[in-house]
Order: sequence, then C-alpha cells, then structure tokens
Amino acid sequence: MSDPLLRVRGLTKRFGGIAAVNDVSFDIAPGRIVGLIGPNGAGKTTLVNLVTGVHRADGGSLQFEGRDVSGQRPFESARRGLSRTFQIVQPFAQMTVLENVAAGALFAGGAKDRNAAQDEAMQHLQFVGLHTLADRPAASLTLPSRKRLELAKSLAMKPKLLLLDEVNAGLNSAEITEAIALIRAIAARGVTILLIEHLMKVVFSLCDELLVLHHGELIARGEPQVVAQDAKVIEAYLGTKYAERMKVAA
Repeated sequence: MSDPLLRVRGLTKRFGGIAAVNDVSFDIAPGRIVGLIGPNGAGKTTLVNLVTGVHRADGGSLQFEGRDVSGQRPFESARRGLSRTFQIVQPFAQMTVLENVAAGALFAGGAKDRNAAQDEAMQHLQFVGLHTLADRPAASLTLPSRKRLELAKSLAMKPKLLLLDEVNAGLNSAEITEAIALIRAIAARGVTILLIEHLMKVVFSLCDELLVLHHGELIARGEPQVVAQDAKVIEAYLGTKYAERMKVAA
C-alpha cells in the first residue's frame, strides 16, 4: 500500500474558547476522492484552511508527501501542489477570465513567463469549457461559470491534492450533473481530491471515502455506504429518514 499523500495528526484550532477543529487525524491516499461532510459550523472549512496554511494550527501536525508542512503559508502550500477552491467565489473581477487563470499558472504553477502562463491558462479553460469566454472580464460571468473559473485557476497551479469547498453550492440539478462529470475528469488526470460537500447525491456519486466532522471532531470515516449507517452520523447529520433510504437503496 502506498504512503499517504496527506497525513493529518491531532490537528487543533481554537478561536477564543471554541475548538473549531479538535484533535483531528486522518490520511488521504494518492488517487482517492475523499468527501468531507458534516453540519454547518462543524469545522470543515477551518480544516481546509489549516491544511492550506490560511490558519496556523494550535496543535497537531501536517505531512504532505512525507514532509512536515505544519507551519506552511498559503503560497508555499500552493507551490507544493496543495491547491484549493473557495466556498465564496471571488475572481479578480477587473481581470479577464484568461488573466485570472494565468495568474495561478505564473505564481504557483511554475510557468516560466507570462506567455507560457497564458498558453497553459487557455488549456485549462478549454478543459472546463470556458475558452470561448477567455477575453471577458471575470466579473461578467454567471455563478456556474465562476465556479468553473475557480476550478481552472486551481488546476493552473498543477495540484497534487485539490481541496474543493462546496463547488456545487448554488447550482441547479443539470449544472451539478455537469460538475460531477468535471470532477471525475480531474480525478482521472491523477489529481487526489478532498471534497467539502452538503449534497449527498454528489458525495455518493464521487467519493471513495468519507470523513464526518461534528463540533470540530472527526466522528466517523470510511466507505460512504458504511458511514451512512453509522448511528453517530445519522444523529448528527443525515437523519433517520435519509439513512433508511440509503439502507433500502443498498
């Protein structure tokens, strides 16, 4: 069995007297799609912020590709191949769609110069289906297109581990189906994915494994069908009616 790509041990973050993340430990193996679920306020985004260096942990350790990265800053995280999207999509509004993606390629993806960055950016825009909008201001995009732009920006950083924070929020059913296909295509490129998601349709369509947070603590982990039957997960998040539907479906 291969060594984990990401190893988290005892990760803890407090804001005042509140433990937003409390003694969380898990591994993510290369090539997996791992779902991170839990109620609002469970600590999911805080955990991603700790992994990518946005917040500094109060305790615990992080290893990426076998190297201790516990004190890394966000730009160091991105250059190591830990890329992420944000729950609230905020592109560089006055820049074009192409320039937004080229910035990721230039400053975190290792592009040698501006021209190379723009060439790489166009390839990523073609991959996510935004190449025809390359010269438009990013501010002019619809929400679904902004979500795709966010993915293209992240891919321009050449991620080994891509952390997706609710990329399907605000999308309709058809757009979610398209997003699922796009995430599968990213995984098929060899990118490992950690996916924060509330929609169980997405989670059970994509994920090899689930991590469940509640009040900042990891209360369950394992294959989706197994986690869905865990009594603690049912009580904290899924509810008995959903669990019964999953049992019938299984």
